[in-house]
Amino acid sequence: MNDQTQKELGATLWKIADQLRGAMNADDFRDYMLSFLFLRYLSDNYELAAKKELGADYPMPAPDSRAVPLALWYSANPGDIADFEKQMRRKVHYVIKPEHLWNSIANMARTQDGELLNTLQTGFKYIEEESFESTFSGLFSEINLGSEKLGRNYADRNAVLCAIIAKIAEGLAGFSQDIDALGDAYEYLIGQFAAGSGKKAGEFYTPQQISDILSAIVTLDSQEPKTGQKGHLASVMDLACGSGSLLLNVRKRMGPNGIGKIYGQEKNITTYNLARMNMLLHGVKDTEFEIYHGDTLANDWDILRELNPAKKPQFDAIVANPPFSYRWDPTDAMGDDVRFKNYGLAPKSAADFAFLLHGFHFLKEEGVMAIILPHGVLFRGGAEERIRTKLLKDGHIDTVIGLPANLFYSTGIPVCILVLKKCKKPDDVLFINAAGPEHFDKGKRQNQLSVKHIKKIVDTYKYRTEEDRYSKRIDMERIAKEGYNLNISRYISTATADEEIDLDEVNEKLVGLEAKIAEATKKHNSFLAELRLPLLPIGEPEAASE
Repeated sequence: MNDQTQKELGATLWKIADQLRGAMNADDFRDYMLSFLFLRYLSDNYELAAKKELGADYPMPAPDSRAVPLALWYSANPGDIADFEKQMRRKVHYVIKPEHLWNSIANMARTQDGELLNTLQTGFKYIEEESFESTFSGLFSEINLGSEKLGRNYADRNAVLCAIIAKIAEGLAGFSQDIDALGDAYEYLIGQFAAGSGKKAGEFYTPQQISDILSAIVTLDSQEPKTGQKGHLASVMDLACGSGSLLLNVRKRMGPNGIGKIYGQEKNITTYNLARMNMLLHGVKDTEFEIYHGDTLANDWDILRELNPAKKPQFDAIVANPPFSYRWDPTDAMGDDVRFKNYGLAPKSAADFAFLLHGFHFLKEEGVMAIILPHGVLFRGGAEERIRTKLLKDGHIDTVIGLPANLFYSTGIPVCILVLKKCKKPDDVLFINAAGPEHFDKGKRQNQLSVKHIKKIVDTYKYRTEEDRYSKRIDMERIAKEGYNLNISRYISTATADEEIDLDEVNEKLVGLEAKIAEATKKHNSFLAELRLPLLPIGEPEAASE
């Protein structure tokens, strides 16, 4: 399925979502819509694998039959089911019972089957607890099939679910069963729901254009970016992963086998579930990723709490789009936390540097970290100034990229990208001012970075090039003189240069104008002479009449 068809599929599903959600707000309906799309993906993938596994034994129902082939096989081969499911767990890493497959559910919806709701509840529970070798407990915890938002009683709720699922199935039927396209459609829908969620969108979605910049930067060689992309990343981590789109962008750039394992952490339970679904929808096996539900700043993830430095987990690439200027409440004990003790604690009013230091602590010596933060981290004083100064003196801040305002759904403020390394080669900081009006496309709701704008940012970082009013390499001596303030305008002039004036050309134009004035005065004087009025002097302006 090509990119255009994938976009059409996403747009079709979004149109269906807009028609169906009715009184339900976008955030509530999102959970239902995306969960059903996820079930469709798992089912299609599973049925394709089952067909391959069973070969000639895979039943072929009559053309007008709505029977699910796998259900027919289960009925005819009860003694072989256990071995078949064992084989499917080995090959596709999960099992779905025939009655829980999307086509079974969709058939129940079309016929208004009264047991649809019960079957869905049982199916979701089975997927959470038994389908996968690794547990996906709570994967559908935000899908309340007993919610009064669906109806006052069981019959009403069942009828609403039948209508929703039948409509979604109808919309999907117009497209080929390309399971890869469903992942892209899922991503498209997440973006559309984010656009309609206002400030809440900041909890789970990084716009694709910004994600492209971060993923390009962290996949380049850390010491010599100009040599190009790394061949392999053992691990990549997003410390506030939202729906996982940023991690998936890194994977897409590296290729399906280019990353050893993907790690992410997310505090919001709904968004955490979206991320897990998103990984599976994009073909990432359950053994290839680990998403943890927990508080990043509290560092409550056991694998990150290893006290033995030799066993401390470290990542080749770290990307992050944490909540901007998040208020937190650090305890006195946190001052001795290994993540912060060498730099100090970020202020309660803004945890920006706390997120940064958390990620930086787990970065490999040869790794690259790229994090999106508000511009305040570049110049604010107090504790933030002390942290920023030490990071600069230790040679860890590699690049500062200023982006335009109004790129995010969640905020209109301009943001920056900080690129950090534990071992960086150049003894300077590269500043890129990509916030000028010529460096983005202005939109009605959000501004956009086009492919050429993104390429210019990445190429400037990659080759460390300098361009008047766009990019400049600043040595540490100059930064020290500026009090370790990283405000981009201190180093790159954003003023528009005065236009050069060609004096000879201007003089020629003035001489021509004088000649035209003289000619016009002569003609005017001829009329004045006929009227026996005083003539005007040639070369002087006409006197105002009294």
